[in-house]
Amino acid sequence: MNIEVEIKADTRRRVAAIAKRTGLSESEIIAEALEHGHSLEWQERFADKIAAGIKAADSGEFASEVDIERIRTKYRDA
Repeated sequence: MNIEVEIKADTRRRVAAIAKRTGLSESEIIAEALEHGHSLEWQERFADKIAAGIKAADSGEFASEVDIERIRTKYRDA
């Protein structure tokens, strides 16, 4: 189903920026907001958290060997 909606320039820029950061299309960003209630603000914060997690992982700050082993043990016994 195709629907045309007029969106303010600032909102279009935000949608485009989220799409670029996440690899999703602008339509997918808007559908996420409509279908799941994930506002643009929520999606921007989510993308920020993902980027911060990737940065931490890349710099070795994501999880210690002790943390990883604790998780492995936890789920190994489950």
